[in-house]
Amino acid sequence: MSDQPDQPDRADEVDPQTVADIDAALAAVDAAEEAVELDIEALRAERDQFKDIAVRLQADFDNYRKRVATQQADEVQRATGRIAEALLPVLDACEAAYVQHPAEVEPLFNLLLGELRKLGLEAMNLHDQPFDPNLAEAVLHEPGDGGEPVVSEVLRSGYTWKGRVLRAAMVKVRD
Repeated sequence: MSDQPDQPDRADEVDPQTVADIDAALAAVDAAEEAVELDIEALRAERDQFKDIAVRLQADFDNYRKRVATQQADEVQRATGRIAEALLPVLDACEAAYVQHPAEVEPLFNLLLGELRKLGLEAMNLHDQPFDPNLAEAVLHEPGDGGEPVVSEVLRSGYTWKGRVLRAAMVKVRD
């Protein structure tokens, strides 16, 4: 046996204060982990909220940009339509001059009409067509065979601008 007196084995002995300190430290670590997890979840929720706001703002801006572009295009269409409408008396004068002096006026009349056609103006060809009150205004009537009313003579040309009636034609109708 050994010469030394029996000493208690320190490994088997645990100080209750140390155990309490370790338990308290572990509880603090667990509480800190929970607090960090809660903070992370709160940050994720806040991030998602800001991401939602950013996505909505982007969509709103895209819609605004498209709406403004459409409004600008419509305004350009209306402005060019007003210019074309303002030129209709000039076209009427050219057409009247063409009837009197076709050789002299034809180049100018065709040039003016051609340029306006490129922009969207179309002359309506209603002669011998069924009368449509959306396209023409009947100012004279003549007796016919009693059938469907038909345009017998165009007194003033009608025009469409990009598919819509710019000015209705004045016509003579055969009833």
